[in-house]
Amino acid sequence: MKAFWVVRCHVTDKEAYTNYVELAGPAIEKHGGQFLVRGGKQIEVEGEGFERTVLVEFKSLEQAQACYLSEEYQAAHKVQEQAAQRLVVMVEGLN
Repeated sequence: MKAFWVVRCHVTDKEAYTNYVELAGPAIEKHGGQFLVRGGKQIEVEGEGFERTVLVEFKSLEQAQACYLSEEYQAAHKVQEQAAQRLVVMVEGLN
């Protein structure tokens, strides 16, 4: 069953966050993730403060979690820890 990373993000340090994006993208793709949404224009209709949304599709929840826990992604994650405030969830799809 497909799974997704859903990320809401408020960037506090654009330079450091750019470094994160440069590391995270290849790590996610290496582990089978496919970006469906990566920033772009959005309209917040409930709540506010997260100007960036990212949606990544994986073949399974296990694959999504393995990617997140991978050495490559965790190296990227450390770069963004002081560069953004984020909400991140992994969720199974309907099929």
